[in-house]
Amino acid sequence: MTDAPVLLVEDNPDDVLLTRHAFAKNGFGDRIVDLPDGEACLAALLPGSDPYARALTPAVVLLDINLPRIGGLDVLRRIRAEQATRVLPVIMLTTSREQRDIAESYRLGANSFVRKPIAFSEFLAMVRILGTYWLRINEPNPAPPR
Repeated sequence: MTDAPVLLVEDNPDDVLLTRHAFAKNGFGDRIVDLPDGEACLAALLPGSDPYARALTPAVVLLDINLPRIGGLDVLRRIRAEQATRVLPVIMLTTSREQRDIAESYRLGANSFVRKPIAFSEFLAMVRILGTYWLRINEPNPAPPR
């Protein structure tokens, strides 16, 4: 089990609230750090040349595909290109049903592709499964590259 947060990269405030509520309702407490776009995500994960900046190290990233500034697929490409984040678990969590989005997500190194359910009860069940696996069952890499 890990105490690391879940990084949610989502531009829709309603989806952020829904996800926070679903994680809390499933017993994962306030484990969500949310960022509104791909640029903010990359800044948090890869703080660059600032010697005082500390990179966020989440247990898992829930990444939407359709994001402002830098899209989710481009964020995934950058995450996988950097040594410091190469092994970070990334789940594409999106409403997209496009086969090309699924194929490209996996080609770029996504660990999973999950469609957001429309019904809240289905969303709760999905969060329970994701949270249980990534926060309680999965053994995180003990020495991720930095």
